[in-house]
Amino acid sequence: MTEQLALPLEGLSPRPSTVGLPRRQRVYVNRNLQMGNIEWVGFDMDYTLAIYDQQAMDRLSIEVTAQKLVERGYPSWVTNVPYDPHYPIRGLLIDKKLGHVVKMDRYKSVGKAYRGFRALPRDQVQKLYHAIKHRAPTSRYHFVDTLYALSEVAIHAGLIDAFDARGEQVDQAKLFTDIREAIDEAHRDGSVPTEIATHLDRYLARDDMLGATLHKLRSAGKKLFLLTNSRRTYTDTLMRHLLGTATTEYPTWRHYFDMIVVGAGKPGFFQEHRPFMERVHEDRDESHLRPAQNLERGRVYEGGNLHDFERMLGITGDRVLYVGDHIYGDILRSKKESAWRTLMIIQEMDVEVEAHDACTEALRHHEELEERRARLEDELRFHQARFKEAQRQVDLLSPTSKTRTGTAMDGAVGARLAKEHEADRQREKRAVERVRALLREIEVETREIEQRIDQSFHPYWGSLLKEGVETSSFGDQVEEYACLYTSRVSNLFHYSPLQTFRSPRDLMPHEL
Repeated sequence: MTEQLALPLEGLSPRPSTVGLPRRQRVYVNRNLQMGNIEWVGFDMDYTLAIYDQQAMDRLSIEVTAQKLVERGYPSWVTNVPYDPHYPIRGLLIDKKLGHVVKMDRYKSVGKAYRGFRALPRDQVQKLYHAIKHRAPTSRYHFVDTLYALSEVAIHAGLIDAFDARGEQVDQAKLFTDIREAIDEAHRDGSVPTEIATHLDRYLARDDMLGATLHKLRSAGKKLFLLTNSRRTYTDTLMRHLLGTATTEYPTWRHYFDMIVVGAGKPGFFQEHRPFMERVHEDRDESHLRPAQNLERGRVYEGGNLHDFERMLGITGDRVLYVGDHIYGDILRSKKESAWRTLMIIQEMDVEVEAHDACTEALRHHEELEERRARLEDELRFHQARFKEAQRQVDLLSPTSKTRTGTAMDGAVGARLAKEHEADRQREKRAVERVRALLREIEVETREIEQRIDQSFHPYWGSLLKEGVETSSFGDQVEEYACLYTSRVSNLFHYSPLQTFRSPRDLMPHEL
């Protein structure tokens, strides 16, 4: 029987604090999950175990992509465009028809839209996107749901801005297609992976608590697997950098995992039925591959599929927790095609939480304004009803009214009543005008506060997970498909491997 190693491992990480966790280190819960029921914990590699320096990655991708666009026939000046890697966030959509970049809420309503770096006015957004029903993503829209894809938004916006400034026409749909193909080519031909592998410290943020986190899960009896789309050599290079010298108890990074699958081809791994392949000679990349008859600890497999993975390892779906960063490839597909539980790594959560904390007072004031608006709208309806009733009485007492009956209302009594009702009508009219003026003031103040709140998160797009008062389209997918979410894998170190994660009570509007 293998002896359990003591925690924490000497020299690997400090002992976790017993005081309440800072919000940036917390695991957030959409659906209850009992870690005691989890037998296997799987991990993606890129942007999950391997946290990249996003600005450095975007600058690299922009540089090589611009050069490849020139090679495709674009003018040489595209390599000198001032691309802004800070411009995009995840969850944006590129409108290939109009050349805009838009952000939608959970109901597919466009809240913000830019052409290049120019924000479209509200009335133009209304005309272009609200007059008819838009269903996205469709062939017209490209959804940007990975950190890997942020550079294509930066390049697209920069080039649209540059072509507009030069007064030159461009086929906007073709431009987007060319950008996508150029970026993919830069990864296929090794331009990007080779640069990263050569300068790991420039592009990777090494997490000293990663090894301790994996060890803590293993010490609790969990089995771990790695499931990545990255190729074998690249995976080995990165994982050796992240875990290779973490502790003497784990001679190589491969000793942390009970199963390793590279070149998995997600999301196809969850949908298709490709065989697992293994190399005839494990230590020689040039040797040919053969289908694997079974899956064994200590070996590295390529390709594969969900059905065979569960069958060969005897895994029950709801006993698996899969940790990844990609809504579609890692989280959505594993959730739709299997019973795997899911934990999404949202690298941006550190910034999101910090920004949320920084604008707490503004958010509270915004809530107060909304409550005041609701009270005023109730008051407006009250005075409007009173105004209509007073108007009806005035009309009834009018000398020309065809509804007047009898003679008792004629003369002085009728005149007095008519005067009283007219006074009521004027009083209610002034009340309606007063309340409407207050509502207009609240509307202006609310927009100003919403703009300040957005600026606290991101200068162009606001919060990653919200759009106005609604959940953003990206946030909606996080809620729908991620049981848990957090900023990095090592945040699990602060929780028991038997932790029961409980979601907050989900309130409907009538319960607030």
